[in-house]
Amino acid sequence: MTESGAVRNPRWTRGVRIAVDVGTVRIGLAKCDPDGILATPLRTVARAKSGAKAPDSPADLAEIAAAVAEHEAVEVVVGLPVALGGQERQAASEARQYADRLARIVAPVPVRMVDERMSTVVATRRLSERGVRGKRGRAVVDQAAAVEILQGWLDTHRRVSDA
Repeated sequence: MTESGAVRNPRWTRGVRIAVDVGTVRIGLAKCDPDGILATPLRTVARAKSGAKAPDSPADLAEIAAAVAEHEAVEVVVGLPVALGGQERQAASEARQYADRLARIVAPVPVRMVDERMSTVVATRRLSERGVRGKRGRAVVDQAAAVEILQGWLDTHRRVSDA
């Protein structure tokens, strides 16, 4: 048991996790504390244009790998944009391909996919409620979506259910 009375997941490994919200123009990154309690924004990475670099190692993947190394991450969580009905479409396929390329670069750090339905919508709404709109909002919405992805994953995986 933890101080809060919650049962700790016995398979939980202490350490920083990095979340990746893959977009077509920008990629949002978030990280959590080593205890896996709170996800916070990390940065927004510009997505490399197709053909700008070697296909297996574009600048955006290298920047994410550098963040994984810098924060000594024990795991990377990549958002999987599943349709509301649960189907995987083109965006999900592209996210899986991106995660596969990232996994090769950051190995042996595991890369996991997580359903990210509505993460950008929720992030945009939360930013708007805080008065962050327009150009400034676009600059941080990807980070906020990565926070939503990671916080949801942490909340699900950190503890064993009481049931």
